[in-house]
Amino acid sequence: MSEKAKTRQQIADELGVSKTTLWRLLKRMEIELPNGLVYPKKQQEIYEKIVGHQEQEEKETN
Repeated sequence: MSEKAKTRQQIADELGVSKTTLWRLLKRMEIELPNGLVYPKKQQEIYEKIVGHQEQEEKETN
């Protein structure tokens, strides 16, 4: 994980989703972001929750 702040678009690109889909995922998982850049600590929370959620959904569909 990067030690630099990122934009929401950069995070969405890394996750392979659109910025709108990222926003919906964050809303569904009740992750609130302040305005502006997303700093490493919050990035880690996003990646852990979203990637973990996606893996769980894949297990349920198989």
